[in-house]
Amino acid sequence: MCLPGGPLRSPRYLGVLGGLDAHRELVLLQLPPRRVDRIVADVEALRAHLGRERIDILAHSAAGNLALLYAAAYPERVSRMALVTPTARVVGVSPSDEDVRVALERRSGEPWYPAARQAVEALEAGDQSVATRRAVAPFLYGRWDSAAQSHAASEATQMAPGSREIYYGEGAFDPAATRAVLARLAAPVLILAGSLDFEPTVGAANELAGLFSNASVAVQPGAGHFPWLDDAAEFVALLSAFLG
Repeated sequence: MCLPGGPLRSPRYLGVLGGLDAHRELVLLQLPPRRVDRIVADVEALRAHLGRERIDILAHSAAGNLALLYAAAYPERVSRMALVTPTARVVGVSPSDEDVRVALERRSGEPWYPAARQAVEALEAGDQSVATRRAVAPFLYGRWDSAAQSHAASEATQMAPGSREIYYGEGAFDPAATRAVLARLAAPVLILAGSLDFEPTVGAANELAGLFSNASVAVQPGAGHFPWLDDAAEFVALLSAFLG
């Protein structure tokens, strides 16, 4: 079961995850416009509808929060969980300011860097406008080529206004309680980070892995926030090896 990020972005942007569909059946869930903790029941309803006792979960970006909440609520239903460049506010894990700075400056030789760096500062100051998000986009890809630009441009048609406020609504998280439950999760967990990504950074991915009893971190070289676009073969090799 593949959970899209965004938050609340249409799962169309996942495509076939670089060809992972050749190895596993991919069930892409269109998330309803609700607070993230309230979507957990929808994930469980889909599992029951599919008639599976246990499921493998692949969650990208903001859906990392949803996957973690689902695993905490239904640990016996999770066979394996792959968190691809996840954000993890639900357990209080986020990159340090210094790690983010270092990750951003790693791209300082790129021609788009000055404008994109300025846009990051505007985003951090609370500017969530479409124009600002588009200006930040080059940081999310290992290569800012035509394929990446086309993929980034599709975001505007795949996310409804106000999605972030809905998904991360007040009261969604109880980090201490969620951490305590996840520490007992038996299912194997893979956290895949892109070496060029700034959320999560590799440091944040390692911190998240430390919350589980059976977790590993894979760092995909040269990848940003959408690693299946940067190197599909490497991405599929990592995920298919983990998922079996």
